[in-house]
Amino acid sequence: MAVLLYFFLVLLLTLVSSIFLKKKITPKSKLSLPPSPPSLPIIGNLHHLAGMPHRCFRNLSIRYGPVMLLRLGFVPVVVISSSEAAEAVLKTHDLECCSRPKTVGTGKLSYGFKDINFAPYGEYWREMRKLVVMELFSLKKVQSFRYIREEEIDFMVKRMSESALKQSPVNLNKTFFSLTASIICRVALGQNFNESGFFIDQDRVEELVTEAAEALGTFTFSDFFPGGVGRFVDWLFQRHKKINTVFQELDAFYQHVIDDHLEQEGKKNQDIVSLMLDMIEKHGNEDSFKLDMDNLKATLMDIFLAGIDTGAITMIWAMAELARNPRVMKKAQESIRATLGHKRERITEDDLGKVDYLKLIIKETFRLYPAVPFLLPRETMSQVKIQGYDIPPKTQIQVNVWTIGRDPKRWTDPEDFIPERFADSSVDFKGQHFELLPFGSGRRICPAMPMGIATVELGLMNLLYYFDWGLPDGMKAGDVDMEEECTLTIVKKLPLQLVPLQRH
Repeated sequence: MAVLLYFFLVLLLTLVSSIFLKKKITPKSKLSLPPSPPSLPIIGNLHHLAGMPHRCFRNLSIRYGPVMLLRLGFVPVVVISSSEAAEAVLKTHDLECCSRPKTVGTGKLSYGFKDINFAPYGEYWREMRKLVVMELFSLKKVQSFRYIREEEIDFMVKRMSESALKQSPVNLNKTFFSLTASIICRVALGQNFNESGFFIDQDRVEELVTEAAEALGTFTFSDFFPGGVGRFVDWLFQRHKKINTVFQELDAFYQHVIDDHLEQEGKKNQDIVSLMLDMIEKHGNEDSFKLDMDNLKATLMDIFLAGIDTGAITMIWAMAELARNPRVMKKAQESIRATLGHKRERITEDDLGKVDYLKLIIKETFRLYPAVPFLLPRETMSQVKIQGYDIPPKTQIQVNVWTIGRDPKRWTDPEDFIPERFADSSVDFKGQHFELLPFGSGRRICPAMPMGIATVELGLMNLLYYFDWGLPDGMKAGDVDMEEECTLTIVKKLPLQLVPLQRH
């Protein structure tokens, strides 16, 4: 990486010095810009980005403040690191700050920004958002998929019982990704991994999701150095290759599913592909808002990346912290078993919300381990003022929810896992409390939040009710490794291995 960066610097200094010198920069005397770390010609603050971005930005914000301006190449980026500043962006100035920057990776995987997550703000996005909220993820529709979530979690419990009989360790990373992938494939595609004849291996679907997240987080020079120079360096170093490869495989996967649905014309399924095919037929002849197959595929991309990764990651971190904190684990199990009784053959979504202590555990997991450490980047559409600083139009805004969740000004003992901190608190994760933002807030809040929460709560409730949990190979609670790995999401680097034990 160092050699590549050196070559890139020399190339840029040679090819674009004239562009840089001609570039008009607003004099600081005219605007009260946020504080910035020292920058270098051409690359700006790119040399400050060492290690994982959420930690790197947190360290910079400690020195330069919760509203900090970075220049990444030619792109101005404001990093938000406090709940007060986040509220100003996501609530006070939500409309002015709710567009999206266009990058190579997001444009490719969203079929030219035809999705919900990455589409810039405008009439198209408003129509798509309305369609998704009202037709695909309405409360009624989420409840209609309840039986799928229950069946898949029952299947997970059954497999876990087999491991409990042998008292053999279980890879919970694999277990949770398998669970969420199975649920999403049935909900979105009408395809069941557990039935014979599924045309793609389940492991490959999970790998594709991981590779797509990596592609979205891939550094491309074009994103920070507009024009021919950035594209040339990307071509020279094949920076787009990974993005194109994963896009082609995902596109073939989506197309196979669509073709399969079209061949079964007349068979009324309620999965999301079927619903969107009906919408394409309905809106196909409208002049104002037309839907096509690219809209469908782009929506599937959103559902896959947001639905499979995030729920699994949340459950992994929750169980890892419970394994490290036997007191909390025991209290959670006793609370669930006392509430539901000790002879339940099956737990269903009717039981959700009954166990207050489990809800506290989920909140604390969201605080310490938001699956996505930054909200998807926003872009200002007009000049706004955030905590006294002027933010010009076309500025990227990165809200570091990982840092906000560990802010010592907001939280007592912020690095410790203490679910009880929420016991007498009204703070929730649904977008109205800006110190806890795992799903975002405002116009860009995640539309599938109810479905994600139902999966996480029901999955954890089942595992804590039916099983006690031990550590393998004589490990102690303090030996659980919590090292993280970050692309678009924060994942536990080493798989979580625990031993399920049949409860007495």
